Amino acid sequence: MSIVSCDMDYQRSKVKWRLPVAIVTMTLILSACSQKSGEPAELDIAAESMRTIDLPGYPDFLAADGEDVWVTNRDTLQKLSVDRKTPVVVAYAPGVCGAPVVAFGSVWAMSCTEKALLRIDHLSGKLTARIPCGIIDPAGEFSLAAGMEAVWVLSDSTGIMSRVDANKNKIVSEIKVKANSFCAAFGFDAVWITNTKDGSVQRIDPATNTVTATIAVGPQPRFLVAGQHALWVLNQGDGTVTRVDPQSNSVVATIECHVPGSGGDISSGKGLVWVRAKNGRMLQTINRETNEVERIYGPLNGSGGVRVAGALVWVTAHDINKVWVLR
Repeated sequence: MSIVSCDMDYQRSKVKWRLPVAIVTMTLILSACSQKSGEPAELDIAAESMRTIDLPGYPDFLAADGEDVWVTNRDTLQKLSVDRKTPVVVAYAPGVCGAPVVAFGSVWAMSCTEKALLRIDHLSGKLTARIPCGIIDPAGEFSLAAGMEAVWVLSDSTGIMSRVDANKNKIVSEIKVKANSFCAAFGFDAVWITNTKDGSVQRIDPATNTVTATIAVGPQPRFLVAGQHALWVLNQGDGTVTRVDPQSNSVVATIECHVPGSGGDISSGKGLVWVRAKNGRMLQTINRETNEVERIYGPLNGSGGVRVAGALVWVTAHDINKVWVLR
């Protein structure tokens, strides 16, 4: 009797031990299954950042200026430096909108209220020119490009690309492009623009001011960047990034980034492409050698911008008034 009792106690003990082990095992399995196969674990951007800046207002689009950046913030452009908690220069820019660009000793940005291109000295913050040219998207979801001694502005939704001479501060050419083209980038001796309606990228030759190629990419392409030996296009329709070879004008890769929807931004540098989004994933990097997502940062916190500036990467979140700096 005592032997049977001891055996029953032993069996009960085994059940008691097996139950928590089973629960722990199942938890680990569920945790592993919740992350898609082959994907990197999400990193906390605040923990990974070398600096977090609290910036009141609406810090949004960025433009690199060495290792510093200019950020659009309501009616101002503010210059940020990694060793300062507050802006080092503040420039008045009424109705500033879209992604600005730094070139030719100036930061260039559009004013949605004045429908003009603003030129601001990148050292003093002084306005040096105001160039009326129209506005492509009053909502501000567009970007400027700079190259070949010019700033390139999509100035009319019917399909006009304005070439602004940086020496004369005036429009010297208007190029007919497809309607519903919103964002521009310069690289590989060409201007590249996305078209959201037909899912394409157009290539403009600055020597002739004509479109020389039209390349089908993903659905609703918006923001784009030229760098890391390729043109990279963020497709808002399905959340992918298309890689275009500038030598052959052909698509060489489509990378699944799981970030469909409006907003977002894209930048490149140091062998990586950085994708900012408000849906799916806040920030991620694509390795240019493998065309695969290498790192994912979270949590989600609305839209914002991203720019590689020298050895630094700047990221904004306008909904929570944060700017993060990564190495």
